[in-house]
Amino acid sequence: MNEKSKVICIVGPTASGKTSLSVELAKKLNGEIICADSMQIYKGITVASAAPSEEEKCGIPHHLFEFLEKGSEFCVADYVNLAREKISEIISRGKQPIVVGGTGLYINALADNILYTEQKYDSGIRGELEKECEQKSSEYMLEKLKKIDRLAAQDLHPNNTRRILRAIEIYYTTGLTKTEQNELSKRQENPYGYIMLGVNYSSREALYERINMRVEKMLENGLLEEAKRTYENKSLNKSKGALQAIGHKEFFEFFEGNITYEEAVENLKRSTRRYAKRQLTWFNRDNRINWIYPDITPDVFGEALKIIKEERQ
Repeated sequence: MNEKSKVICIVGPTASGKTSLSVELAKKLNGEIICADSMQIYKGITVASAAPSEEEKCGIPHHLFEFLEKGSEFCVADYVNLAREKISEIISRGKQPIVVGGTGLYINALADNILYTEQKYDSGIRGELEKECEQKSSEYMLEKLKKIDRLAAQDLHPNNTRRILRAIEIYYTTGLTKTEQNELSKRQENPYGYIMLGVNYSSREALYERINMRVEKMLENGLLEEAKRTYENKSLNKSKGALQAIGHKEFFEFFEGNITYEEAVENLKRSTRRYAKRQLTWFNRDNRINWIYPDITPDVFGEALKIIKEERQ
């Protein structure tokens, strides 16, 4: 590789062990950590998002964690701009930036140096789309998007209402699909080199067991109480920001008396497993990622250091 400053990225599905690896590497490499998780950027969902605690951070500086109110909207262009600033600041201090998270859209936009063109926002169109979604369903709106922009729709889950409506809105306001806009987005040579590490389990059953155990630990750490505070906050629009994220909404029907507590917990485990599957589908398309499998290579830290050394040469 050339003499560009290197940024280390640690990606992978939820519950794979990204956080602990990032802290170990930061200790060894004089690093600072930047969040690339679309849930962990929000305040008030610390348990649900599995954001690292102060104890887990081990005194390592962490950036872009829990800085947004949970009703706030935040897009990938916002993330890229903030993350670039943090990377520049960290390198200027002579330290190693380590980007960690499971949101593939954030990671790819950053590593591919996508420069987003300014996009129009039309509150009237947005309001009409939200009303249509409420009257029909998010599944209906996703099918509508497929007719407009099949490529944009294929990576979206029906629960991701905000991104579905935004993609339709972009088409209505600009006459171009989101895919066409991405293709037209200017690209410049990335000022940094990216070393991509992935953490996953070769056994899908092992990963799912870790997910189930994480959910149980979240419940021990107060997830139900955290979800109830969100549910009882009447000022929040439950379709915006972090409120669409996995971890709280699964309990709303329980609070309304429509399902049992046990059913809500099982729904959460199932939603999280499905989310991990979608994450892997995304990341498996990126051949830059050097995968490490803890159930095959127990010394994840040692293997990561070896890969970093090779990539820096």
